[in-house]
Amino acid sequence: WLLCAIIFMWTPPHFWALSLYTSEDYEKAGVPMMPVVAGSASTRRQIFIYSLLFVPLCLVPAFTGLGGSAYLAVAGLGGAVFLILAWRVLRSKAGDSPDPRVDGRLYDVRAGAKDARNLFAFSILYLSLMFATLLVEALIGAPAFMNLIPGAA
Repeated sequence: WLLCAIIFMWTPPHFWALSLYTSEDYEKAGVPMMPVVAGSASTRRQIFIYSLLFVPLCLVPAFTGLGGSAYLAVAGLGGAVFLILAWRVLRSKAGDSPDPRVDGRLYDVRAGAKDARNLFAFSILYLSLMFATLLVEALIGAPAFMNLIPGAA
């Protein structure tokens, strides 16, 4: 259930970041993504709020016996980066202006939407690293983080 909750809380900031830098495409297609129906500023605020809830949730497996020290390091350091990127999205103008893409290459985005693209891309890496770390720790039999704390087990 905990891993499902992590994915559940990861989904909004991940997809809203995507929708911020592709909002024109969603609007043209008539897809009611958050920036289209609630506006870009609201979407940026919601990304930050969800990120503030998501990152602490990612630390919980280390304190329930599910994750070990490596997991705690990945979740903690990656979570700090995630929050910095979410803060940058909040402070950006992502989704506000229809300025053209730089030169039409695959990863080119409007200048104001680069922070949203960066959060979107990092969120994939962050979730993958956390789950891969849990898997590797389980496969090698690494001790749970709580077992490393004297008197906690």
